[in-house]
Amino acid sequence: MVLGMHDALVSLTGLIAGLAFALADRYSIIMSAIIASVAASLSMAASSFLAERAAGRPNAATSAAYTGGAYILTCVALILPFFIIASRGTALITTFAIAVLIIFLFNYCVCRRMRRSCVRPFLEMLGICAGVSVVAFVIGQMAKYIV
Repeated sequence: MVLGMHDALVSLTGLIAGLAFALADRYSIIMSAIIASVAASLSMAASSFLAERAAGRPNAATSAAYTGGAYILTCVALILPFFIIASRGTALITTFAIAVLIIFLFNYCVCRRMRRSCVRPFLEMLGICAGVSVVAFVIGQMAKYIV
């Protein structure tokens, strides 16, 4: 689940950031994000299944379902603002806020269960997600002027 959720946060948030600045209409952003989400969730589920099989674990299908499910649910949460909010900028800010909330809740739950501070893991995960989003934004800006 962690792999699916974290990968969705990093890759889809970055993709949405790039698309929001490279594409003119939110319909294109939504369609691109949905296609990428479905393809990536299936890929993550398949990779999880194959990794569990290769390790000789009997719960490969369950692991694949959790990984793919976590990925797609995270993607739904990140794409949802573009369905509701007409302004690309406001929808993007809302997507980032949802990503931060998911990162916080995930780290809070994990760290609480392990009885340790969640500040460092939260900041680390947030930094990775933000870094990828910034890079995708820059690529989106460059694509807008090059293409």
